[in-house]
Amino acid sequence: MFDNFGEFNSCEEINESAEGLFNEGDVESLKTLAKENGIPEEIVKMYIEGDIPELCDAEMAAVGKIDVEVEDLKPQEIMVDWIEYLKVQVMSGDEELARNVRKKGKSLKGMVAALLKWSFGHQQQIDKGILDAAGVKARVTLGIPGMGRAKKIIREYYGG
Repeated sequence: MFDNFGEFNSCEEINESAEGLFNEGDVESLKTLAKENGIPEEIVKMYIEGDIPELCDAEMAAVGKIDVEVEDLKPQEIMVDWIEYLKVQVMSGDEELARNVRKKGKSLKGMVAALLKWSFGHQQQIDKGILDAAGVKARVTLGIPGMGRAKKIIREYYGG
């Protein structure tokens, strides 16, 4: 993840690098830059052919970062739901959130860690009747946030 060009802090930084590579005629590096940042090949082609003025906007840069991080994280179950919520919010035009997602130091791992921290701090003992019905003999606690709480934690993690 971000091995060749490093983590960019904004779509503007990505676009500056893309423009420099384009002006140097280094199409292969431009494609590597795009792939590393989750920008689709079709967009790169359009950029190279001059059909679009910039490689990405804030939304595309954020979604691209999320997609790249998902490949690394390989989330399952509830984590997929949390990440999909984040992507939907970014794609719905929340530019501030998109910019915050793209910032250096912010990551899906950090977001999940914030949710996990809340979860461990809010565990509750599961009722014995539920445990009996499930055939579980062990002591069980649960602290997974509801979706409303998870949305709040996600937004707080990414800066508001």
